[in-house]
Amino acid sequence: MRSLCASFLIFVALAAASAADLKFKVIDPQSAAVAGAQVTLLASESVASSTKTATTSAEGIATFPDLPTRHQLQVQVLAPGFAPQTEDITARPDIVTIQLHLATASETVVVTATRTPVPAGETGASISTLENEQLETMQPVTADDAVRFLPGAVINTAGQSGGLSSLFVRGGDSTYNKVIVDGVTVNEPGGTFDFGTLPLTQANRVEFLRGAQSTLYGSDAMTSVVQVFTRTGSTPTPELRFGADAGNFSTANGYASLAGARGHFDYNLFVDQFNTNGSGINDAYSDSLQGGNLGVALNDKVSLRLHLRHSNSYTGIPGEYSFNGFVPLVPVNGPTEPLKPLPPDPSEWSQYNNLIGGVELSIAAPNGWQHRFSAFDYLYRYNELNLNGDASRVDYFGDPIDFQSHEVDRINRAGFEYQGDYSERSWAHTTFGYRVENENGFVGDVNFGQTHGQRLEDDLYAQQQITWGRLSAVAGGRFVHNSAYGNTGVPRVALTLLARRGGEVLSNTRLRFSYSTGFKDPRLEETFAGLPFSFPNPGLKPERVRAFEAGFVQDFFNGRYVLNATYFNNLFHDQINYETVNPTNFQGEYFNVNQAFAQGAEVELQAKLRSRLLLNAAYTYTSTQILDDPAPIDSQYNVGQPLLRRPKHSATTLLSYLGNRWGTNLGGSFVGRRPDDDFFGFGITHASGYIRADLGGWYAINSRVSAYANVENALDRRYNEVVGYPALPVNFRAGFRFRAGGE
Repeated sequence: MRSLCASFLIFVALAAASAADLKFKVIDPQSAAVAGAQVTLLASESVASSTKTATTSAEGIATFPDLPTRHQLQVQVLAPGFAPQTEDITARPDIVTIQLHLATASETVVVTATRTPVPAGETGASISTLENEQLETMQPVTADDAVRFLPGAVINTAGQSGGLSSLFVRGGDSTYNKVIVDGVTVNEPGGTFDFGTLPLTQANRVEFLRGAQSTLYGSDAMTSVVQVFTRTGSTPTPELRFGADAGNFSTANGYASLAGARGHFDYNLFVDQFNTNGSGINDAYSDSLQGGNLGVALNDKVSLRLHLRHSNSYTGIPGEYSFNGFVPLVPVNGPTEPLKPLPPDPSEWSQYNNLIGGVELSIAAPNGWQHRFSAFDYLYRYNELNLNGDASRVDYFGDPIDFQSHEVDRINRAGFEYQGDYSERSWAHTTFGYRVENENGFVGDVNFGQTHGQRLEDDLYAQQQITWGRLSAVAGGRFVHNSAYGNTGVPRVALTLLARRGGEVLSNTRLRFSYSTGFKDPRLEETFAGLPFSFPNPGLKPERVRAFEAGFVQDFFNGRYVLNATYFNNLFHDQINYETVNPTNFQGEYFNVNQAFAQGAEVELQAKLRSRLLLNAAYTYTSTQILDDPAPIDSQYNVGQPLLRRPKHSATTLLSYLGNRWGTNLGGSFVGRRPDDDFFGFGITHASGYIRADLGGWYAINSRVSAYANVENALDRRYNEVVGYPALPVNFRAGFRFRAGGE
C-alpha cells in the first residue's frame, strides 16, 4: 500500500512539474497593450480542435493555467482593428509577447458582423471601420461628422451642429439603423436616432455594418448597425490627457480623461464640453459629456465591466428658410401684403439629455466556452419648446407655419442579455443568446395630450459559423415575442467562397452572398397613439425587409489593394403610414400599408499605399421606388416615385496618414441630387447635390504635447442636406492636447 501511495505521489509531482501557466501579452505596432483580444490555443498535432480560449486584460495579458509543457502549441490572436495573428509556440518563456499588425480591410478583425472577433473577409457582410488613430486625426464633434465618410452612408443633417441628423443606407428609412454604444442600444423604440447629438469623445473604434442584421441585433437593424466602443485604460501608471481647441463661429471645446490599469483593475474617466454659435440666427449648439469605462478581472476567467455615458445638449432650431440658396418671398401679413424673405425662427430650441449605463460579466469557462451576462439601461429625455410661434413665418399662400408647441419625450429602455459562444473546433463557432427588454415612455406634445406606451420583448437567437477549407458559412435565426404585437422570426444565411488563391499581383478572389430578413418595431406613438387626434392600433405589426446581396472581393499585390463590389436588393413591406379615418375632425390611425423597393451597387477600393498611408474610396448607386402608398400626403409619395432623401449617386473618400510624429486625413463626401419636399407649397421637390471635404492633422511637439487643426467643409460649399436648412460653411478648429503620466 505504501508503495502504491508513493507511486501516486510521484506521478502527481511529475504531472505538476510537466504543467505550467502560460501567459501571453498582446501589443499593438507601437508596443501598447491591446485589451479585449481573443487568444485561442490550438494543439499543433491536432490543429482541427481548439483547446482553450482567453481574452486579454486591460494590460494585454491572457493567462492559460496548467498547460502541459511538453506539447508544442499554436496560438491565434483576433483583436478588433488588427490583422489576425497565428504563431507556433515551441519555447515556453514566462510571458509570450505577440505584436499585432495593421491589416488590409478584408483582413481586419471586426466584432459587429458576428458578435465575436472574426476577419472581415469571412463574415459574408459589408462592414467598414474607423479606428482610434483615424478618430484622433478627424476630431469629429459628433457621430455624423465621422460616419458620413464611410462607404454606403448618406447623412442628412437639418442645418448645422446639433441639427437633427439622420442616416440613410441602401434605400432604407432613417429609422432602419441600429445604434449601439458600449453594448447598449440607444435608438428610441422604433428606430429613431439623432446622429448629430452622439459625441465620439474617447471612442476607440466605430464599426458600420450594412445590410439586414436583425438575426443578431433584433429590431431596427433593417439596413445597418452602427456600433461605438469606448477606450479602455491600459497603462500601469495613471495617464491624464487633456486639451482644448477653438475656432470660428465662437467655437470652443475642452476635454480631459484619466485612464490606467493596475493589477486586476482598469479605468477610463472622461469629460468633454463643446460650444458653438453657428453661422446664422438661432444656430447655437452646446454639449456636455461625462463618462467612464471601468473593469475588474476577478480571476483569470471571470471579469466585470461597467460603462457609463451622460450627455446633455442644447440646440437652436431656426426652422427651414433657405432652399438650395433660394429664399422664398412670402406675404408679410396676408396674400395682398408686400412680400418679404421667409425668415428663420429666432426662438425655438431643443434639449437632449440621456444616460447610458451597462454592466457586463464575462466568463471564459469551460474550455472553448465564453459567457457574457449584461444588464443595460438607457434613459432618454427630450424637450423641444416653441413658446409663442412666429407669425411672420408663413407658407406660399400666406398661412402660418410656425406654431406654439412643447414636445416632451421621456423614454426608458432597460433589460438583460445573455450571450454564449462555443468554439467546437478551430473551424466551427456557435453563438446563441437570450435578451429581454422593457420599453416604457411618454411621447408627444404636452399641450395636445401625450402618448404613454409600454411593451416587453423577449428574444432568442442562435448563429453557426463554419470555415471549411475555402468556404465560410454563417447561418442563424432569431425568434421574438413582443407583448404588443405577438411573435415574429427572422433568418439569415451568408456564404463566402475563396474562389482563387492568386499570386503576387492578382491575389485572393472571394465570392459572397447573403439572404436575410429584418424587422423594426412600431414607434410608441404609432401603437399607443391616443385621442383626440389619433386612435391606438394594438394590432399594428412591425415593419419588415427582405434583403439579399451578392458580390466579390478581389485582392491585388498581396492584399495591399482590395476591390469590393456588392449588389443589394431590398423589399420593404408592412411599412407604417397614417391614414385619416374621420374626415370631419381629421382623426386617424396608423396602419401597415406601405411598400417600397431599393436596389443598387456599392463599389469600394481599399488601399494600403504605404505602411501608414491608407485610402478608402467608395461609390454607391441606389435606385428606389414606392410600390404602395394608399394615403400619400402629396404627389411625391405617389406609387412609382423614388423615396425622399435617397440619392441615386453618392461617393466617399478617406485618405489617412497615421505616423508616429504626425498624422493627417482628407475626407470627401459627394451626394448627388435627390428628391425632397419643403411641405409648405413653395414647389421645392429636390435637394441639390454637393461635395464636402474635411481636413485634419496633428503634430507631436514632443512625447507629451501635440498640436492639431481640423477644417470642415474646406471648399466652403453652400448646400442643403435637408432642403430649407443651410449647412455650416467652412469652419475650423485648432488646439493642443497634453499627456501626463502613462508610459
